[in-house]
Amino acid sequence: MASTRNTVHRREIIETLAGVQGFISAQELHGLILRRGKRIALATVYAQLRKLVDSGDIDAVMTDRGENLFRRCDVDVHHHHLSCRVCGATVDVDTPELEQWTTQLAARHGYSELRHVVELNGLCPSCQSR
Repeated sequence: MASTRNTVHRREIIETLAGVQGFISAQELHGLILRRGKRIALATVYAQLRKLVDSGDIDAVMTDRGENLFRRCDVDVHHHHLSCRVCGATVDVDTPELEQWTTQLAARHGYSELRHVVELNGLCPSCQSR
């Protein structure tokens, strides 16, 4: 994980995300921070979220509408998420076969320092019964 400067805005974003269950949008996060009486520009929220995702300090998923959602994750290793398209419920998934395949694919083509993002979404059991 790359190091990220521990700025006031970075700490505020991490603290706010720590109090949130599940994934939220940058706009929702910005609103929560403002309601806490803190001043931060929405552009700053977006910039800090990008840095925090890149450093591995927070997780991001993309909805089927193309919107990025963010959360503070308790898992410190690379992993993927299975998310519900309707309610947003998310499950961390362990995918050793996928990790092995991506490593082999990169090696076959001479690539190193591989990064990847896999977005998996469907309908959770609760939303299937609606």
